[in-house]
Amino acid sequence: MSAFALIMIVLAIGLVGYGLGCRKGAALPDSPGAKVHSRPTYHGSFVFCWAVVPALIVMVLWLSISPAVIFATVERRLEADTQAASVSLGRSLVRSLGQGIRALPSDEQAGLSSARIADIQPLFERRGIPLPGGATDAMIPIALEKNHMEDMSRLALTGVTLVLAIGGLLFGLSRIAVRLRARNQVERVVKTFLVVCSSIAILTTVGIVCSMLFESLDFFSRIRPVDFFFGTVWEPRFAAAGSEAAGQFGLIPLLAGTLYIAFVAMLFAVPVGLFAAIYMAEYASSRVRSVVKPLLELLAGIPTIVYGFFALITVGPFLRDISASINGLLTGNYVGFIQAQSILTAGLVMGIMLIPFVSSLSDDIITAVPRSLRDGSMGLGATPSETVKKVVLPAALPGIVSALLLTASRAIGETMIVVLAAGIAANITLNPFEAMTTVTVKIVSQLTGDLDFTSPQSLVAFALGITLFVLTLILNIIALAIVRKYREQYD
Repeated sequence: MSAFALIMIVLAIGLVGYGLGCRKGAALPDSPGAKVHSRPTYHGSFVFCWAVVPALIVMVLWLSISPAVIFATVERRLEADTQAASVSLGRSLVRSLGQGIRALPSDEQAGLSSARIADIQPLFERRGIPLPGGATDAMIPIALEKNHMEDMSRLALTGVTLVLAIGGLLFGLSRIAVRLRARNQVERVVKTFLVVCSSIAILTTVGIVCSMLFESLDFFSRIRPVDFFFGTVWEPRFAAAGSEAAGQFGLIPLLAGTLYIAFVAMLFAVPVGLFAAIYMAEYASSRVRSVVKPLLELLAGIPTIVYGFFALITVGPFLRDISASINGLLTGNYVGFIQAQSILTAGLVMGIMLIPFVSSLSDDIITAVPRSLRDGSMGLGATPSETVKKVVLPAALPGIVSALLLTASRAIGETMIVVLAAGIAANITLNPFEAMTTVTVKIVSQLTGDLDFTSPQSLVAFALGITLFVLTLILNIIALAIVRKYREQYD
Protein backbone atom coordinates (compact mmCIF):
# COMPACT_ATOMS: atom_id res chain seq x y z
CA MET A 1 0.00 0.00 0.00
CA SER A 2 1.33 3.42 -0.91
CA ALA A 3 2.07 6.01 1.75
CA PHE A 4 -0.61 8.35 0.39
CA ALA A 5 -3.31 5.66 0.54
CA LEU A 6 -2.24 4.74 4.07
CA ILE A 7 -2.46 8.38 5.19
CA MET A 8 -5.95 8.66 3.69
CA ILE A 9 -7.05 5.51 5.57
CA VAL A 10 -5.63 6.84 8.84
CA LEU A 11 -7.44 10.16 8.33
CA ALA A 12 -10.65 8.29 7.55
CA ILE A 13 -10.29 6.31 10.79
CA GLY A 14 -9.68 9.60 12.60
CA LEU A 15 -12.84 11.13 11.12
CA VAL A 16 -14.83 8.09 12.21
CA GLY A 17 -13.36 8.49 15.68
CA TYR A 18 -14.27 12.19 15.64
CA GLY A 19 -17.91 11.36 14.89
CA LEU A 20 -18.06 8.66 17.56
CA GLY A 21 -16.35 10.93 20.08
CA CYS A 22 -18.81 13.77 19.42
CA ARG A 23 -21.74 11.39 19.82
CA LYS A 24 -20.41 9.92 23.05
CA GLY A 25 -19.54 13.37 24.41
CA ALA A 26 -23.02 14.66 23.66
CA ALA A 27 -24.52 11.70 25.52
CA LEU A 28 -22.62 12.40 28.74
CA PRO A 29 -24.89 13.36 31.69
CA ASP A 30 -24.63 17.06 32.57
CA SER A 31 -25.74 18.04 36.06
CA PRO A 32 -24.76 20.80 38.52
CA GLY A 33 -22.91 18.26 40.63
CA ALA A 34 -21.05 16.67 37.70
CA LYS A 35 -20.78 19.26 34.95
CA VAL A 36 -19.17 18.18 31.68
CA HIS A 37 -15.77 19.86 31.33
CA SER A 38 -15.52 19.99 27.50
CA ARG A 39 -17.93 20.28 24.61
CA PRO A 40 -18.69 17.33 22.32
CA THR A 41 -16.52 18.78 19.53
CA TYR A 42 -13.50 18.63 21.85
CA HIS A 43 -14.29 15.02 22.73
CA GLY A 44 -14.41 14.21 19.02
CA SER A 45 -11.14 16.06 18.43
CA PHE A 46 -9.60 14.19 21.37
CA VAL A 47 -10.43 10.83 19.77
CA PHE A 48 -9.26 12.10 16.36
CA CYS A 49 -5.87 13.06 17.80
CA TRP A 50 -5.40 9.68 19.45
CA ALA A 51 -6.34 7.88 16.21
CA VAL A 52 -4.20 9.97 13.85
CA VAL A 53 -1.20 11.51 15.61
CA PRO A 54 0.57 8.37 16.95
CA ALA A 55 -0.01 6.51 13.68
CA LEU A 56 1.40 9.35 11.56
CA ILE A 57 4.41 9.82 13.84
CA VAL A 58 5.29 6.13 13.60
CA MET A 59 4.73 6.25 9.84
CA VAL A 60 7.08 9.21 9.37
CA LEU A 61 9.79 7.61 11.53
CA TRP A 62 9.41 4.28 9.73
CA LEU A 63 9.68 5.86 6.27
CA SER A 64 12.76 7.79 7.42
CA ILE A 65 14.62 4.87 9.01
CA SER A 66 13.58 1.91 6.86
CA PRO A 67 15.44 2.95 3.64
CA ALA A 68 18.65 3.50 5.60
CA VAL A 69 18.40 0.04 7.20
CA ILE A 70 17.68 -1.62 3.86
CA PHE A 71 20.56 0.06 2.09
CA ALA A 72 22.90 -0.75 4.98
CA THR A 73 22.09 -4.40 4.32
CA VAL A 74 22.65 -3.89 0.60
CA GLU A 75 26.03 -2.28 1.23
CA ARG A 76 27.14 -5.22 3.38
CA ARG A 77 26.25 -7.57 0.54
CA LEU A 78 28.02 -5.36 -2.00
CA GLU A 79 31.24 -5.34 0.02
CA ALA A 80 31.53 -9.05 -0.70
CA ASP A 81 30.96 -8.44 -4.42
CA THR A 82 34.46 -7.85 -5.81
CA GLN A 83 33.02 -7.00 -9.25
CA ALA A 84 31.46 -3.76 -8.02
CA ALA A 85 33.53 -0.67 -8.80
CA SER A 86 32.52 0.95 -5.52
CA VAL A 87 29.88 0.50 -2.86
CA SER A 88 28.11 3.76 -3.75
CA LEU A 89 28.06 2.90 -7.47
CA GLY A 90 26.94 -0.63 -6.71
CA ARG A 91 24.12 0.67 -4.51
CA SER A 92 22.90 2.89 -7.36
CA LEU A 93 23.04 -0.02 -9.78
CA VAL A 94 21.17 -2.30 -7.35
CA ARG A 95 18.47 0.36 -6.96
CA SER A 96 18.03 0.68 -10.73
CA LEU A 97 18.14 -3.07 -11.21
CA GLY A 98 15.57 -3.61 -8.45
CA GLN A 99 13.20 -1.04 -9.98
CA GLY A 100 13.51 -2.79 -13.35
CA ILE A 101 12.85 -6.22 -11.85
CA ARG A 102 9.84 -4.87 -9.98
CA ALA A 103 8.38 -3.68 -13.30
CA LEU A 104 8.42 -7.25 -14.66
CA PRO A 105 5.36 -9.52 -14.28
CA SER A 106 5.34 -11.71 -11.17
CA ASP A 107 5.76 -14.93 -13.17
CA GLU A 108 8.95 -13.60 -14.79
CA GLN A 109 10.30 -12.41 -11.42
CA ALA A 110 9.90 -15.85 -9.85
CA GLY A 111 12.82 -17.49 -11.64
CA LEU A 112 15.38 -14.69 -11.36
CA SER A 113 17.04 -15.76 -8.10
CA SER A 114 19.67 -17.80 -9.99
CA ALA A 115 19.61 -15.80 -13.24
CA ARG A 116 22.43 -13.84 -14.79
CA ILE A 117 22.53 -10.48 -16.54
CA ALA A 118 22.50 -12.24 -19.92
CA ASP A 119 19.32 -14.07 -18.88
CA ILE A 120 17.36 -11.02 -17.76
CA GLN A 121 18.46 -8.75 -20.61
CA PRO A 122 15.88 -10.21 -23.07
CA LEU A 123 13.16 -9.79 -20.41
CA PHE A 124 14.08 -6.15 -19.94
CA GLU A 125 14.27 -5.48 -23.68
CA ARG A 126 10.89 -7.13 -24.29
CA ARG A 127 9.28 -4.85 -21.70
CA GLY A 128 11.17 -1.74 -22.81
CA ILE A 129 12.98 -1.46 -19.46
CA PRO A 130 16.54 -0.03 -19.60
CA LEU A 131 19.12 -2.40 -18.13
CA PRO A 132 21.57 -0.43 -15.95
CA GLY A 133 25.04 -0.55 -17.45
CA GLY A 134 27.71 -1.98 -15.15
CA ALA A 135 25.35 -4.32 -13.30
CA THR A 136 26.89 -7.71 -12.47
CA ASP A 137 25.42 -11.17 -12.00
CA ALA A 138 25.98 -10.95 -8.23
CA MET A 139 23.74 -7.90 -8.05
CA ILE A 140 20.60 -9.76 -9.16
CA PRO A 141 20.05 -11.69 -5.86
CA ILE A 142 20.94 -8.51 -3.94
CA ALA A 143 18.31 -6.56 -5.90
CA LEU A 144 15.76 -9.31 -5.29
CA GLU A 145 16.54 -9.30 -1.57
CA LYS A 146 16.23 -5.52 -1.52
CA ASN A 147 12.82 -5.69 -3.19
CA HIS A 148 11.72 -8.37 -0.72
CA MET A 149 12.83 -6.27 2.27
CA GLU A 150 11.01 -3.24 0.87
CA ASP A 151 7.82 -5.27 0.40
CA MET A 152 8.02 -6.68 3.92
CA SER A 153 8.76 -3.23 5.35
CA ARG A 154 5.76 -1.76 3.53
CA LEU A 155 3.52 -4.58 4.72
CA ALA A 156 4.72 -4.22 8.31
CA LEU A 157 4.27 -0.44 8.14
CA THR A 158 0.69 -0.86 6.95
CA GLY A 159 -0.13 -3.30 9.74
CA VAL A 160 1.50 -1.28 12.51
CA THR A 161 -0.04 1.99 11.33
CA LEU A 162 -3.57 0.57 11.09
CA VAL A 163 -3.25 -1.13 14.48
CA LEU A 164 -2.12 2.15 16.05
CA ALA A 165 -4.91 4.10 14.38
CA ILE A 166 -7.66 1.70 15.44
CA GLY A 167 -6.12 1.21 18.90
CA GLY A 168 -5.88 4.99 19.36
CA LEU A 169 -9.52 5.36 18.35
CA LEU A 170 -10.66 2.77 20.89
CA PHE A 171 -8.41 4.22 23.60
CA GLY A 172 -9.71 7.74 22.98
CA LEU A 173 -13.30 6.57 23.16
CA SER A 174 -12.62 4.72 26.42
CA ARG A 175 -11.20 7.89 28.01
CA ILE A 176 -14.25 10.07 27.37
CA ALA A 177 -15.85 10.95 30.68
CA VAL A 178 -17.67 13.82 32.35
CA ARG A 179 -14.55 15.42 33.84
CA LEU A 180 -12.16 14.60 31.00
CA ARG A 181 -10.20 17.74 30.13
CA ALA A 182 -10.45 17.06 26.43
CA ARG A 183 -10.26 20.74 25.47
CA ASN A 184 -6.95 21.21 27.32
CA GLN A 185 -5.38 18.16 25.72
CA VAL A 186 -6.60 19.01 22.22
CA GLU A 187 -5.29 22.56 22.55
CA ARG A 188 -1.95 21.16 23.75
CA VAL A 189 -1.74 19.02 20.60
CA VAL A 190 -2.65 21.98 18.39
CA LYS A 191 -0.05 24.16 20.12
CA THR A 192 2.61 21.49 19.58
CA PHE A 193 1.64 21.27 15.91
CA LEU A 194 1.94 25.05 15.52
CA VAL A 195 5.37 25.01 17.19
CA VAL A 196 6.53 22.28 14.80
CA CYS A 197 5.24 24.26 11.81
CA SER A 198 6.96 27.43 12.99
CA SER A 199 10.18 25.49 13.53
CA ILE A 200 10.28 24.26 9.94
CA ALA A 201 11.64 27.59 8.69
CA ILE A 202 14.38 27.57 11.32
CA LEU A 203 15.28 23.95 10.68
CA THR A 204 15.29 24.56 6.92
CA THR A 205 17.68 27.48 7.37
CA VAL A 206 19.94 25.37 9.59
CA GLY A 207 19.89 22.57 7.03
CA ILE A 208 20.78 24.95 4.18
CA VAL A 209 23.64 26.46 6.17
CA CYS A 210 25.01 23.06 7.20
CA SER A 211 24.80 21.67 3.66
CA MET A 212 26.83 24.62 2.38
CA LEU A 213 29.15 24.88 5.36
CA PHE A 214 30.54 21.34 5.30
CA GLU A 215 31.20 21.47 1.55
CA SER A 216 32.76 24.92 1.95
CA LEU A 217 35.10 23.61 4.65
CA ASP A 218 36.13 20.85 2.26
CA PHE A 219 36.86 23.50 -0.37
CA PHE A 220 38.88 25.66 2.04
CA SER A 221 40.94 22.61 3.02
CA ARG A 222 42.18 22.57 -0.59
CA ILE A 223 42.22 26.28 -1.45
CA ARG A 224 43.47 28.87 1.01
CA PRO A 225 40.73 31.21 2.28
CA VAL A 226 43.01 34.20 1.66
CA ASP A 227 43.28 33.30 -2.02
CA PHE A 228 39.50 32.95 -2.26
CA PHE A 229 38.33 36.03 -0.36
CA PHE A 230 41.04 38.41 -1.59
CA GLY A 231 41.84 36.97 -5.00
CA THR A 232 41.24 39.23 -8.00
CA VAL A 233 41.33 36.58 -10.73
CA TRP A 234 38.57 34.05 -11.38
CA GLU A 235 39.86 31.13 -13.45
CA PRO A 236 38.62 27.87 -11.88
CA ARG A 237 40.73 25.49 -13.95
CA PHE A 238 43.54 23.16 -12.99
CA ALA A 239 46.54 22.52 -15.12
CA ALA A 240 47.48 19.13 -16.49
CA ALA A 241 48.11 16.23 -14.15
CA GLY A 242 51.46 16.39 -12.44
CA SER A 243 51.67 20.16 -12.62
CA GLU A 244 51.62 22.21 -9.45
CA ALA A 245 49.93 25.18 -11.14
CA ALA A 246 46.33 25.44 -10.00
CA GLY A 247 43.37 27.51 -11.07
CA GLN A 248 42.51 30.74 -9.33
CA PHE A 249 39.28 31.22 -7.37
CA GLY A 250 39.25 34.95 -6.62
CA LEU A 251 35.97 36.14 -5.14
CA ILE A 252 36.54 39.88 -5.66
CA PRO A 253 35.43 40.05 -9.35
CA LEU A 254 32.23 38.15 -8.64
CA LEU A 255 31.40 40.08 -5.48
CA ALA A 256 32.09 43.39 -7.20
CA GLY A 257 29.83 42.44 -10.09
CA THR A 258 27.05 41.31 -7.75
CA LEU A 259 27.08 44.53 -5.74
CA TYR A 260 27.54 46.77 -8.78
CA ILE A 261 24.67 45.31 -10.79
CA ALA A 262 22.41 45.26 -7.72
CA PHE A 263 23.32 48.90 -7.01
CA VAL A 264 22.46 49.98 -10.57
CA ALA A 265 19.18 48.05 -10.38
CA MET A 266 18.28 49.72 -7.09
CA LEU A 267 19.06 53.15 -8.61
CA PHE A 268 16.34 52.50 -11.17
CA ALA A 269 13.85 50.61 -9.00
CA VAL A 270 13.82 52.61 -5.75
CA PRO A 271 12.93 56.09 -7.03
CA VAL A 272 10.35 54.86 -9.53
CA GLY A 273 8.79 52.35 -7.16
CA LEU A 274 8.78 54.67 -4.15
CA PHE A 275 7.30 57.63 -6.06
CA ALA A 276 4.68 55.33 -7.57
CA ALA A 277 3.78 54.11 -4.07
CA ILE A 278 3.51 57.69 -2.75
CA TYR A 279 1.27 58.66 -5.66
CA MET A 280 -1.02 55.65 -5.24
CA ALA A 281 -1.24 56.01 -1.46
CA GLU A 282 -1.58 59.80 -1.12
CA TYR A 283 -2.69 61.38 -4.38
CA ALA A 284 -4.39 58.87 -6.67
CA SER A 285 -8.15 58.45 -6.68
CA SER A 286 -9.61 55.07 -5.89
CA ARG A 287 -10.42 54.52 -9.56
CA VAL A 288 -6.87 55.26 -10.72
CA ARG A 289 -5.42 53.19 -7.88
CA SER A 290 -7.57 50.19 -8.82
CA VAL A 291 -6.06 50.29 -12.33
CA VAL A 292 -2.45 51.35 -11.72
CA LYS A 293 -1.58 49.03 -8.83
CA PRO A 294 -2.61 45.77 -10.57
CA LEU A 295 -0.70 46.86 -13.67
CA LEU A 296 2.44 47.46 -11.60
CA GLU A 297 2.09 44.17 -9.76
CA LEU A 298 1.69 42.41 -13.09
CA LEU A 299 5.41 42.98 -13.66
CA ALA A 300 6.17 40.73 -10.67
CA GLY A 301 4.46 37.79 -12.37
CA ILE A 302 6.68 37.86 -15.46
CA PRO A 303 9.36 35.10 -15.37
CA THR A 304 12.89 36.38 -15.03
CA ILE A 305 13.96 34.52 -18.17
CA VAL A 306 11.53 36.71 -20.12
CA TYR A 307 13.21 39.79 -18.68
CA GLY A 308 16.51 38.26 -19.79
CA PHE A 309 15.22 37.84 -23.34
CA PHE A 310 13.97 41.42 -23.26
CA ALA A 311 17.40 42.63 -22.18
CA LEU A 312 19.26 40.50 -24.73
CA ILE A 313 17.09 41.25 -27.75
CA THR A 314 15.75 44.74 -27.09
CA VAL A 315 17.42 46.75 -24.33
CA GLY A 316 21.03 45.74 -24.98
CA PRO A 317 21.00 46.40 -28.75
CA PHE A 318 19.03 49.62 -28.18
CA LEU A 319 21.62 51.02 -25.76
CA ARG A 320 24.44 49.91 -28.06
CA ASP A 321 22.87 51.62 -31.09
CA ILE A 322 22.07 54.79 -29.14
CA SER A 323 25.65 55.00 -27.90
CA ALA A 324 26.92 54.40 -31.44
CA SER A 325 24.79 57.28 -32.73
CA ILE A 326 25.99 59.61 -29.97
CA ASN A 327 29.59 58.62 -30.53
CA GLY A 328 29.20 59.14 -34.28
CA LEU A 329 27.79 62.63 -33.84
CA LEU A 330 30.59 63.60 -31.47
CA THR A 331 33.61 61.89 -33.03
CA GLY A 332 32.49 60.56 -36.39
CA ASN A 333 33.22 57.00 -35.26
CA TYR A 334 29.96 55.08 -35.22
CA VAL A 335 31.07 52.49 -32.68
CA GLY A 336 28.96 52.13 -29.57
CA PHE A 337 30.66 52.73 -26.24
CA ILE A 338 27.94 50.70 -24.46
CA GLN A 339 28.21 46.95 -24.92
CA ALA A 340 25.04 44.99 -25.60
CA GLN A 341 25.88 42.88 -22.55
CA SER A 342 26.79 45.36 -19.84
CA ILE A 343 26.21 46.37 -16.25
CA LEU A 344 23.85 49.10 -17.40
CA THR A 345 21.71 46.70 -19.43
CA ALA A 346 21.41 44.19 -16.61
CA GLY A 347 20.82 46.87 -13.97
CA LEU A 348 18.17 48.64 -16.04
CA VAL A 349 16.15 45.50 -16.81
CA MET A 350 16.56 44.17 -13.27
CA GLY A 351 15.40 47.54 -11.94
CA ILE A 352 12.25 47.27 -14.07
CA MET A 353 11.66 43.82 -12.58
CA LEU A 354 12.10 45.16 -9.02
CA ILE A 355 9.71 48.13 -9.39
CA PRO A 356 6.60 46.17 -8.31
CA PHE A 357 8.41 44.87 -5.21
CA VAL A 358 9.27 48.39 -4.09
CA SER A 359 5.97 49.99 -5.06
CA SER A 360 3.61 47.34 -3.72
CA LEU A 361 5.37 46.88 -0.38
CA SER A 362 5.91 50.63 0.12
CA ASP A 363 2.29 51.35 -0.77
CA ASP A 364 1.04 48.90 1.86
CA ILE A 365 3.40 50.42 4.43
CA ILE A 366 2.45 54.03 3.67
CA THR A 367 -1.28 53.31 3.76
CA ALA A 368 -0.78 51.66 7.17
CA VAL A 369 0.37 54.97 8.70
CA PRO A 370 -2.42 56.15 11.03
CA ARG A 371 -4.80 58.70 9.52
CA SER A 372 -4.56 60.77 12.68
CA LEU A 373 -0.99 61.76 11.82
CA ARG A 374 -2.11 63.13 8.48
CA ASP A 375 -5.09 64.96 9.98
CA GLY A 376 -2.92 66.52 12.69
CA SER A 377 -0.41 67.75 10.13
CA MET A 378 -3.08 69.18 7.85
CA GLY A 379 -4.79 70.80 10.85
CA LEU A 380 -1.59 72.65 11.71
CA GLY A 381 -1.52 74.14 8.23
CA ALA A 382 0.86 71.82 6.39
CA THR A 383 0.33 71.18 2.71
CA PRO A 384 -0.20 67.63 1.39
CA SER A 385 3.36 67.49 0.06
CA GLU A 386 4.76 68.71 3.37
CA THR A 387 2.66 66.13 5.20
CA VAL A 388 4.06 63.35 3.02
CA LYS A 389 7.64 64.57 3.41
CA LYS A 390 7.62 65.53 7.10
CA VAL A 391 5.11 63.10 8.63
CA VAL A 392 4.12 60.11 6.49
CA LEU A 393 7.51 59.06 5.14
CA PRO A 394 9.34 59.35 8.50
CA ALA A 395 6.58 57.32 10.18
CA ALA A 396 6.76 54.67 7.43
CA LEU A 397 10.57 54.65 7.25
CA PRO A 398 11.16 51.36 9.14
CA GLY A 399 8.76 49.52 6.86
CA ILE A 400 10.20 51.14 3.75
CA VAL A 401 13.70 50.07 4.82
CA SER A 402 12.42 46.50 5.17
CA ALA A 403 10.90 46.71 1.70
CA LEU A 404 14.15 47.98 0.23
CA LEU A 405 16.04 45.18 2.01
CA LEU A 406 13.75 42.59 0.43
CA THR A 407 14.27 44.23 -2.92
CA ALA A 408 18.06 44.30 -2.50
CA SER A 409 18.08 40.60 -1.55
CA ARG A 410 16.05 39.87 -4.67
CA ALA A 411 18.52 41.82 -6.79
CA ILE A 412 21.57 40.10 -5.28
CA GLY A 413 20.10 36.65 -5.89
CA GLU A 414 19.03 37.21 -9.51
CA THR A 415 20.66 34.94 -12.09
CA MET A 416 18.90 34.67 -15.46
CA ILE A 417 18.82 38.39 -16.23
CA VAL A 418 22.53 38.68 -15.45
CA VAL A 419 23.44 35.71 -17.65
CA LEU A 420 21.69 37.15 -20.68
CA ALA A 421 22.19 40.87 -20.05
CA ALA A 422 25.62 41.13 -18.39
CA GLY A 423 27.43 38.03 -19.60
CA ILE A 424 29.61 35.57 -17.72
CA ALA A 425 32.94 37.40 -17.81
CA ALA A 426 34.44 37.89 -14.34
CA ASN A 427 35.86 41.41 -14.62
CA ILE A 428 36.70 44.22 -12.24
CA THR A 429 35.66 47.57 -13.66
CA LEU A 430 33.95 50.81 -12.69
CA ASN A 431 32.64 51.40 -16.20
CA PRO A 432 28.90 50.59 -16.22
CA PHE A 433 29.04 50.17 -19.99
CA GLU A 434 31.18 47.03 -19.77
CA ALA A 435 30.30 43.44 -18.89
CA MET A 436 30.54 41.85 -15.44
CA THR A 437 29.05 38.80 -13.80
CA THR A 438 27.72 37.85 -10.37
CA VAL A 439 28.15 35.18 -7.74
CA THR A 440 24.89 33.42 -8.61
CA VAL A 441 25.87 33.04 -12.27
CA LYS A 442 29.11 31.32 -11.33
CA ILE A 443 27.34 29.05 -8.86
CA VAL A 444 25.17 27.81 -11.72
CA SER A 445 28.08 27.44 -14.13
CA GLN A 446 30.21 25.52 -11.60
CA LEU A 447 27.40 23.05 -10.88
CA THR A 448 26.34 22.55 -14.49
CA GLY A 449 27.53 19.63 -16.56
CA ASP A 450 29.19 16.33 -15.78
CA LEU A 451 31.47 17.41 -12.93
CA ASP A 452 33.26 15.70 -10.10
CA PHE A 453 31.63 16.95 -6.90
CA THR A 454 34.81 16.24 -4.97
CA SER A 455 36.90 18.69 -7.02
CA PRO A 456 37.53 22.32 -6.07
CA GLN A 457 35.85 23.43 -9.31
CA SER A 458 32.53 22.14 -7.97
CA LEU A 459 33.09 22.73 -4.26
CA VAL A 460 33.74 26.42 -4.92
CA ALA A 461 30.02 26.81 -5.66
CA PHE A 462 29.24 26.04 -2.02
CA ALA A 463 31.83 28.56 -0.85
CA LEU A 464 30.18 31.14 -3.10
CA GLY A 465 26.77 30.19 -1.70
CA ILE A 466 27.81 30.57 1.94
CA THR A 467 29.40 33.92 1.08
CA LEU A 468 26.16 35.11 -0.49
CA PHE A 469 24.25 33.90 2.57
CA VAL A 470 26.53 35.86 4.90
CA LEU A 471 26.17 38.95 2.70
CA THR A 472 22.39 38.76 2.91
CA LEU A 473 22.60 38.22 6.67
CA ILE A 474 24.70 41.38 7.04
CA LEU A 475 22.09 43.35 5.06
CA ASN A 476 19.38 42.04 7.38
CA ILE A 477 21.34 43.05 10.48
CA ILE A 478 21.93 46.56 9.14
CA ALA A 479 18.28 46.99 8.22
CA LEU A 480 17.16 45.70 11.63
CA ALA A 481 19.40 48.25 13.34
CA ILE A 482 17.94 51.05 11.22
CA VAL A 483 14.38 49.91 11.91
CA ARG A 484 14.95 49.76 15.67
CA LYS A 485 16.60 53.17 15.73
CA TYR A 486 13.82 55.03 13.95
CA ARG A 487 10.88 53.04 15.28
CA GLU A 488 11.51 54.35 18.79
CA GLN A 489 10.54 57.86 17.67
CA TYR A 490 7.00 56.78 16.75
CA ASP A 491 5.99 54.43 19.59
